[in-house]
Amino acid sequence: MTVFRRSLLPAVLAAACAAPALAQEYPTRTITIVAGAAAGGPTDVISRLVAEAMAKHLPQPVVVENIGPAHVGAQRVAQARPDGYTLLMTNVGMAAGATLFRRLSFDTLNGFAPLGLVSDAAMTIIAKPGFPAENLAGLVAELNRRGEALNLGTAGLGSAANLCGLLLQQAAGNRATIVGFRGTAPAITELMAGRLDLLCDQATNTAPFIRDNRVRAFAVTSPQRLPGLPNIPTTAEAGAPAISMSTWHGLYAPAGTPEAVQQRLNAALLLALQDERLRTRFAELVTDPATPERASLAFHRRYHAEEIARWRPIITAAGSFAD
Repeated sequence: MTVFRRSLLPAVLAAACAAPALAQEYPTRTITIVAGAAAGGPTDVISRLVAEAMAKHLPQPVVVENIGPAHVGAQRVAQARPDGYTLLMTNVGMAAGATLFRRLSFDTLNGFAPLGLVSDAAMTIIAKPGFPAENLAGLVAELNRRGEALNLGTAGLGSAANLCGLLLQQAAGNRATIVGFRGTAPAITELMAGRLDLLCDQATNTAPFIRDNRVRAFAVTSPQRLPGLPNIPTTAEAGAPAISMSTWHGLYAPAGTPEAVQQRLNAALLLALQDERLRTRFAELVTDPATPERASLAFHRRYHAEEIARWRPIITAAGSFAD
C-alpha cells in the first residue's frame, strides 16, 4: 500500500466545493483507491499516478490498494460504505465484465457512482514478422479465409486484448483459434518468435517493438494517429472503422455516495489530470489523460452505461463467459 504526501487545498478546489457543508467536512481521513489489478500493470501504475496527483489537492492522504482480479476489486468497492473513502480504479474490462460474469454479486450498471474518466490508450493490431498481408484489409481477408488456422493471442476474457480481438474477428466474419496468456508480454514474445499469428494490444506495450520492426503493425484503434507511431494508420483510415476502441480507465465510488462528495472528488481529479508529472508519465506510457469533458461527472455517467451496452451483444455473440 503506497501513501502519497498531501498538500493544502488549492483555492480553485475550495471554490468548487465550498457550498455544501458535507463537502467542507470531507475528507477527514485517508482515502483508498482500490486498483482492480495486480501490482506493476497499467491499472496499478495509473492508479498510483492519479493518487499522487489527487493527494496534492485534498487535505488527507490517498493510498492505493491492489485487489485483483478486476471483478474482485470491483466487488470490494461496490459493497463498501458509500462515504467517499473507498474508490475504484478500473478500465474497459469493467464494462465487459457486466456480460462476461453472469452471476456477479453486484450491479455493474447501477452499483457505482462514476467520478470521471482518467485516461485513454489506443490498441494496436499487430502480427508476427512476415505475416502474409500488406495492410489491415489484407489481414481481415486472411482471417476471413483461414479462420481457426490462425491463432490470436489474448490476456484472458474481458481483457482489452480479448475485446479488441473480438472486434477483429467480427470484422472478418470468422474466428481464429484463441491462445490465452498471463498478460500480453509473453504473447508479444511468442509473436516475435513467429509462434503466434495475431495480437491486439495497447500501444503502451507494443510501440517499442513496432518501431524496431520486430512485429508487423497494421492499425491503431484510436480516432487519430498516435504521435509516437505516426506511420501506422487508424482503423478508420484502413477501412475498418468498426474496429475502434479505447482502453480507458475510470474512477468510481460506491453507488449512494453523496453528490457533494462526488463533486469534491471530481474536482480533485480534474486538477490531478493537469499535473505535470502525471502528464509526463502518461505520455511515456502512450496514454492520453482524459480531457476535462471526458473526466466530468456527466460524461462518465453516460459513457459507463454506453460501454456496458456496447460490449454486451459482442460478448454474447462470441458465446464465451467467465462463469
